Amino acid sequence: MNPSVSPPTVQHAPAKPAPQSAALPSDPTGTDWLLLILPGVIWGASFLFIAEGLRAMGPNGVTFMRILVGFATLTVLPAARRPMAGSEWGGVVLLGVLWMAFPLSMFPFAEQRVSSALTGMLNGAVPLFAAIVAAALARRVPSPGVTVGLAVGLAGAVLMAWPTIHEGSNSVTGVLLILAALVSYGFAINLARPLQMRNGALPVIWRAQAVALVLTAPLGLPELLAARWSAGPLLSMLALGALGTGVAYVLITIAAGRMGSTRASATAFLIPAVALVLGVVVRGEHVALLSVLGAAVCVAGAWLMRRASA
Repeated sequence: MNPSVSPPTVQHAPAKPAPQSAALPSDPTGTDWLLLILPGVIWGASFLFIAEGLRAMGPNGVTFMRILVGFATLTVLPAARRPMAGSEWGGVVLLGVLWMAFPLSMFPFAEQRVSSALTGMLNGAVPLFAAIVAAALARRVPSPGVTVGLAVGLAGAVLMAWPTIHEGSNSVTGVLLILAALVSYGFAINLARPLQMRNGALPVIWRAQAVALVLTAPLGLPELLAARWSAGPLLSMLALGALGTGVAYVLITIAAGRMGSTRASATAFLIPAVALVLGVVVRGEHVALLSVLGAAVCVAGAWLMRRASA
């Protein structure tokens, strides 16, 4: 969403919504819960995988390889290769920039300056930026419930970023790179929704990845060829591409088809928590308590927004 996500968030887009007449299950089954949990865990772990990949190569190489492996993963699925009208390619190219090439390039550069945990936690603000962009494009003020959720969520984002002000300009630059990616996601999510409704999620994602692959190759391929591999970074990059930029999209597409896109979007709430736990436990990163509190407030704001617009 990571990737991202969004898909309901991030880094990551829901499938073509089920018709209104289709009955959604009132009580999710074990399979439904698995489909709901796994994408959030995968996307939350993506920031750890990025940090590990940076041990082997530069940030442009990390972005290029994750898109390359993700594109190869989706290529094996016939559903992703379904034909699309030529008139849709303008939107797909724009999506390849705003949803893939630009934001996925920002995260590795950011993680050279701030922790993977903070990067993942700040991604909890993606729904807020998507709502702001949606309101701006529609030229209308959000409903009172959505406005409250936005205010709470943005306050949480400020709390998350605040400790970096005292950590020097390098950390502030990292946060700004993440925010640039989140703004890009905000536009991409609003652009992706109508494209996916007309064509389905996977064909749109696969073609956007193809565009991003071409755009990131000039800077990314030389860094990939110069990489110095060890087991950890190699396995992390394969997981980042195959799972975070491939399988997670398939799972969220299936989940949206079974439960509806609103329920499926709840997977986004797992991303900050997973990124925090893995960053602290696996990499030994230090995260300010204020940032952790801010992440919780940000997720609460996103939940309030989701509830108000349900």
